[in-house]
Amino acid sequence: MEYQGFLTKDSLPFDPLELAKETEKLCVRGSSRKYTNFYCTGVYGGISTGYLVGCCLRCVFCWVSLSRDFPDKYGEFYSPEEVFDRLVSNARKARVNRLRVSGGEPTLGKDHLLRLLELVDRTQFFFVLETNGILLGKDPEYVRALKKYRNIYVRVCVKAGTAEGFEIRTGGRGEFYELPYIAVEALRREDIYFRVASMSDPRLMSKEERKEMVIKLRKVGYREELEEEICDPYDTSVLRLRKAGFSIF
Repeated sequence: MEYQGFLTKDSLPFDPLELAKETEKLCVRGSSRKYTNFYCTGVYGGISTGYLVGCCLRCVFCWVSLSRDFPDKYGEFYSPEEVFDRLVSNARKARVNRLRVSGGEPTLGKDHLLRLLELVDRTQFFFVLETNGILLGKDPEYVRALKKYRNIYVRVCVKAGTAEGFEIRTGGRGEFYELPYIAVEALRREDIYFRVASMSDPRLMSKEERKEMVIKLRKVGYREELEEEICDPYDTSVLRLRKAGFSIF
């Protein structure tokens, strides 16, 4: 089967769990994972970031490089120890106390992520885990494994309020759209520090669907602030939107 790149008007909905497995074959090797770069950025008040390769969704609004869609063509493999050293070195130079890995889905390569979190947990640095919630929703044990780390904040990006919206904007089959909500419920149950975000830009998500999303979040016990995002015209975002048939820019 051909690997799923960015979405086009003719793309068929896919199984994101199967895409996760196929992506791991390309960007995970033992406990090592592919990365493209390491540097600090201004979000979260300043954060040292490793830009990893590979994701299990194909969100049309995604800003990251084409390494998301073609993980075989980008990046080099780094061990958790190598990633940790680079993150901490850059953080100290920039005098920031937050670390993250971004640009792809961090929960791909479970051994890599958990080992990296173990290393961070021995320090006073704070780790931000940004995730689409697909793998955490599928595997409750993965969520429980996160519970033992002190210095972690999980930011779950819920993609849709309906199965149809999920298919249109992520490419994943609608039957999987509830996995991020299951992840939210599990994080709340395990009392892990987290918040929920969503690309609820009204040009991409209708008011009716946004309402359904909020209702579903309340049903799984989420009462905190919803961090809502607007789609910015990054070159890669514009490319993906146009390939998929969206014309918001």
